[in-house]
Amino acid sequence: MKTIGLIGGMSWESSLEYYRIINETVKTKLGGFHSAKCLMYSVDFSEIELLQHQNKWNELTEIMVNVADALKRGGADFIVICTNTMHKMAYDIQNRVGIKVLHIAEVTGEKIACKGLKKVALLGTKFTMEQDFYKKVLEDKFNIEVLIPDEDERKIIHDIIYNELCKGIINKVSKKEYLRIINNLIQKDAKGIVLGCTEIPLLIKQEDVSIPVFDTTTIHAISAVEYALQ
Repeated sequence: MKTIGLIGGMSWESSLEYYRIINETVKTKLGGFHSAKCLMYSVDFSEIELLQHQNKWNELTEIMVNVADALKRGGADFIVICTNTMHKMAYDIQNRVGIKVLHIAEVTGEKIACKGLKKVALLGTKFTMEQDFYKKVLEDKFNIEVLIPDEDERKIIHDIIYNELCKGIINKVSKKEYLRIINNLIQKDAKGIVLGCTEIPLLIKQEDVSIPVFDTTTIHAISAVEYALQ
């Protein structure tokens, strides 16, 4: 079993889910008392969130490279970034640290392709929805068309992530807003919904939506175990 290097704390609410899903998956696959060999470096999300909203991505890249290097030196065989947004610098980390980064958009793209879908809607932080680092993977590697919500809807999604979900707040009104936005995207011919923020699955489940939902937290965590056991 390879040792998984987890970069967590962005937020710890979703990092908790990663740890749970990874260990439950190892137990299911191997049985007995098996659990995952893993290291987690949990950052202070307050520092990360501030730099994100200041658009200081070069500084954030340096932080992430240093964290990945610490995990590599600690014995990690590959890296799992426990958040969608910080995959903006995933390839930089991989190239500079010389360690495999299991890319969340790549493993999600594989799941979408397996269902034969060619048009999906992407929900996430404004950074994930508006910048191309995530959409480009789905479009270029899997030929999947990516829809995003309108500008006012993107603000609603982003604000709920940072003001509520990252703080562990689950609000029924916010859930209704998300479902309203999802239904608008379905009307625009989205065939699947990518929950492209690791906190959104805390709020939205498959049973809430009439078309396939791609829970990136679960997909990424299970893929990490599959890679570790190869």
